[in-house]
Amino acid sequence: MATSRYEYTPRILGRSTLATPSTSSRIYYAINSGALPYTTMILKEAQRLDHIAGGAYGASSLWWVIAAASGIGWGLQVPPGTIIRIPSDMNTVFSLVR
Repeated sequence: MATSRYEYTPRILGRSTLATPSTSSRIYYAINSGALPYTTMILKEAQRLDHIAGGAYGASSLWWVIAAASGIGWGLQVPPGTIIRIPSDMNTVFSLVR
């Protein structure tokens, strides 16, 4: 049986795991429905989601939030020119994952 790409993601809010496939879906649908505000950016050569998350949220481990919002399966292998969506309200993101 295959394991989830989120299996080894650290737990960052108490005892609940935030990065799960269902969380990813909730974030993606919240972006598409307009319930979650975001900014867009076009990736340049050598930019990675973990670096962008570090700059935007102060924690590179939150790269999966950007990947989920952008509909990206594996965030560390995103080609240059990809348009990504960066959620700007982390309180809303955390309310979606509980």
